[in-house]
Amino acid sequence: MLQVYLVRHGETEWNAARRIQGQSDSPLTAKGLFQARQVAERVRKEGITHVITSDLGRTRHTAQIIADACGCEVIEEPRLRELHMGVLEERILDGLTEQEEVWRKQMVDGSPKGRIPEGETMTELATRMRAALDSCLELPAGSKPLLVSHGIALGSLISTILGLPAYAERRLRLRNCSLSRVDHQESAWLASGWIVETAGDISHLDQPALDELQR
Repeated sequence: MLQVYLVRHGETEWNAARRIQGQSDSPLTAKGLFQARQVAERVRKEGITHVITSDLGRTRHTAQIIADACGCEVIEEPRLRELHMGVLEERILDGLTEQEEVWRKQMVDGSPKGRIPEGETMTELATRMRAALDSCLELPAGSKPLLVSHGIALGSLISTILGLPAYAERRLRLRNCSLSRVDHQESAWLASGWIVETAGDISHLDQPALDELQR
């Protein structure tokens, strides 16, 4: 059985300011750095062999803190990037026009063909996220990788493992530096392949964490 840990990056300046990030970037806040150290301590004794991260700054910084604690090198994987949110990237959530808010909601409300202009669909996101996860099957026997990615990206991955369409209504909360785990296994009582062991665990954090742009 292959166990793969999934971590969302720590809180960023734009998370705190309710600014849409997508594939744009902003630095971790002091709280985000503390969250990263807390999740690093949580997984330090799990025998992590590979820390694989989205190549965006907020995930790379989070991943480096985890890798230092686990004695691993950081491997960049662009397929783990956040959903590209097109023309809405870098915008303040509360300043969106009525039409822009319609575009944004289509990414979370189950619209099958929802796409922000110049951005990705949820299906495109889930396809590349699943490919990144599947590539872990090529790691040497006995590996225990940890992937550092983003809220919408990880939510789409976990949801599709559960059998939901990529564009299904979002009902999975993944806060900053939450920890999830998916396993690839064969079982008499579970579907073969990837299964979800845990999702969105924040028991290692001692302060409330943000959920996307919520406080």
